[in-house]
Amino acid sequence: MTHDVWLSRHSYLEPVAQLHTLVDDAVLGIPVENPCAPIWDDYTADFKQGVPLLESSPAIIDITATASAMMLLIEKMSSSPLPGKLAQETRALDSELRCDRDAPRQAIAWMLDRDGYACACPGLLRYFGWSVLARHLHPVVDAFAGWRDEERWLRSYCPTCGSRPSMAQLVGTDPGRLRLLSCGRCKTRWRYLRTGCPFCENQNDHRLTVLTVEGEGGLRVDYCEACRGYLKTYDGQGSENVLLVDWTSIHLDVIACDRGLKRLAASLYTLPT
Repeated sequence: MTHDVWLSRHSYLEPVAQLHTLVDDAVLGIPVENPCAPIWDDYTADFKQGVPLLESSPAIIDITATASAMMLLIEKMSSSPLPGKLAQETRALDSELRCDRDAPRQAIAWMLDRDGYACACPGLLRYFGWSVLARHLHPVVDAFAGWRDEERWLRSYCPTCGSRPSMAQLVGTDPGRLRLLSCGRCKTRWRYLRTGCPFCENQNDHRLTVLTVEGEGGLRVDYCEACRGYLKTYDGQGSENVLLVDWTSIHLDVIACDRGLKRLAASLYTLPT
């Protein structure tokens, strides 16, 4: 599955796709100093206790450089050909962050849930900020995946940033089939229990239900009858770069919410209410 094929079948996603292309191209043009991977032995104790990597004091990862990179991205986007309201909000965000020299650093801390930050456009700030942070952290995320023992994590939140999963994937074949969870913020993927709700952690198989939607290329909605939380799930392999990207299945969020289910997963997107 390619993005072109997917968009030809879901033409209503084209405006979102254009925005992502514009932002991704802008991010690639911004020089970002990638942080060094931590000394893993220093982080081992926190890992075993369930402390996400970015919340660990011994495994300090310097992300201060992302503040200036985020500002460059927002500056680029404020002069880009965006639709009316989005263009206005981007310019307002750019102006807001420039009014206080410390605001970009505070905004980064807020995106990592470390501090409070009052922003007129929090959704837009989160989207632009994590577009930069995810690229900045990419080498660390890769190194972390190679180091950690997935059997020792098996938690419902991201081992890198602590976020709840935005999507899931089923891989392999029975009886050894695995479920991987996917972070919509830092792009980490990690192993989780084959069955069980990652939101209320209910382990009763009979209270977990699958909602299938015809013509969605292996995508489905898994939801918990206990908490009504749902998780979009890719049942397959080979098209992760399309089907595990949260925005490409945002229409499934609309379908799920219309059926009374709750988006409890972390998201960089806000659905209209």
